[in-house]
Amino acid sequence: MDFKYTAKYTKIPSGYMGQIIEWQEIITEGKDLQECRFMLEDALKEMVLAYQQQGKDIPLNTTDIIEILSVEVA
Repeated sequence: MDFKYTAKYTKIPSGYMGQIIEWQEIITEGKDLQECRFMLEDALKEMVLAYQQQGKDIPLNTTDIIEILSVEVA
């Protein structure tokens, strides 16, 4: 089964923090973006497996659209 989620990465003093938007309990850190992404994907896989084993409903990605908007103020 293929699940799709939205990852958010934030620069922090020790590297990067990653979080799954739709499943905010999944959060991790890495020394760089690549490590953080790997850790976040691993945490996501483990949570999906754990929820499946426990018969819990897996939070799914909604049809929400997330984008970055920029605005110039004079």
